Amino acid sequence: MWPFATSAVAINLFMVGLIGTWLGLPALSPYNAMWASLPLGLPATWAVARWVRGLIREAEGRKQA
Repeated sequence: MWPFATSAVAINLFMVGLIGTWLGLPALSPYNAMWASLPLGLPATWAVARWVRGLIREAEGRKQA
């Protein structure tokens, strides 16, 4: 899951960088977004794993702990 979550973080960072140009901030290059997403991908992966685990529990009819 880590590559997928990290890729999603990189795309979102790049988009935020584009939106930031409307506010007069410098644009965030795709390479900088990719590098910044590497450490941020771990907490995003943890959140995705918890979400998927909850969906599996819900589908099996068990209550979440």
